[in-house]
Amino acid sequence: MKKEVKDTIIVELGNKLKEYPHFYVVDVTGLNAEQTSSLRRKCFGQGIKMVVVKNNLMLKALEASDVDFEALYPTLKGNTAIMFAQVANVPAKLLKEYKKEGIPALKGAYAEEGIYTGADKLDELAAIKSKTEVIAEIVSLLQSPAKNVVSALQSGANTIHGVLKTLGERPE
Repeated sequence: MKKEVKDTIIVELGNKLKEYPHFYVVDVTGLNAEQTSSLRRKCFGQGIKMVVVKNNLMLKALEASDVDFEALYPTLKGNTAIMFAQVANVPAKLLKEYKKEGIPALKGAYAEEGIYTGADKLDELAAIKSKTEVIAEIVSLLQSPAKNVVSALQSGANTIHGVLKTLGERPE
């Protein structure tokens, strides 16, 4: 491969690192063409950009980045694919479907500004909540006390009305 082509690939990978806030380093050893194609279709359907890369080119793209990815350098061995995603836990959930087969296997990930290495981190990554999930949870928690107050006031109004009506009907 010519140096110009390599430089272009490194720049493209660097742009993807900037475009997508989360990425997973995945071992695709043992996947045949049909399985790889199937995995790509599933990734595309869930908004994941999967790119099979040469380890040295990805290493150079990581080194050129503003973020310190040094903990992920050892994961760049063997057949490697990178899964770029906008939502941190989507690739992990997809990889969990394949967990029984063991292929593809998680090597490492950069999700929610944290670095995870090793296949044992898959469950932890799948449990990460997306930004919208966290916001929805916070809104729900904030609405709960207000709903309780409104409900108490509404039931109290009925109770007060009932007491006043009873007192008004009572002979003196």
